[in-house]
Amino acid sequence: MQQKARFILLAMICTLGLIAPATSPLAQDMHKADGGHHPRFDDPKKWSATFDDPERDQWQMPDRVIAALDLRPTDLVADIGAGTGYMAVRLARHLKSGTVFAVDLEPNMVRHLAERAKANGIANLRAVVASETSPNLPEAVNVVLLLNVYHHISARPDYFKRLRLSLKPGGRVAIVDFRPEAPRGAPKHLRLSVSQIASEMTAAGYQPAGSHDFLPYQNFLVFQLPE
Repeated sequence: MQQKARFILLAMICTLGLIAPATSPLAQDMHKADGGHHPRFDDPKKWSATFDDPERDQWQMPDRVIAALDLRPTDLVADIGAGTGYMAVRLARHLKSGTVFAVDLEPNMVRHLAERAKANGIANLRAVVASETSPNLPEAVNVVLLLNVYHHISARPDYFKRLRLSLKPGGRVAIVDFRPEAPRGAPKHLRLSVSQIASEMTAAGYQPAGSHDFLPYQNFLVFQLPE
């Protein structure tokens, strides 16, 4: 259960920080629901109000994040921890001839993702049920995005070593996660420094491929498989 909650991913998961500072009543209530660790993200209706709140756009800057990914129209992209589809839907609309795999550990979220895509006529979004150790991607992708999800994954070097099999040659992994000093986000003891993330990803066989500093509360790091 604790492992499952950590990887959950799901959705922009630490979104307790997404809308409210970690010290706010909302954040505290979320953590109480899971023994002070991570909340469960298995109720799409409940979490849609948080994850898809329009006010989030002001600091999450989803359009700028997508632009920074520099995607090709035909790319295959995996949004690991897609949750209610906040970023996955935008990615799918951005890609004219590509595909987005919206990956989540919670079956309820995956059903919600599939229903949301169908209701909005988004044919290039495919909802995928992940396991705790794998995103279970049906084919190799060009880019993997983890938005406020990285710190939830257990045994990260092992997880990302396995993930290499789901990346095309030269595939990239983009990690957006809250800075240790940010006034909102996951509990501070769960946050990771740039150096720690880089060390773990290097140990998993990736090399640094860039970073962006326009987000006010999050690091935005990109890693790549050697060509």
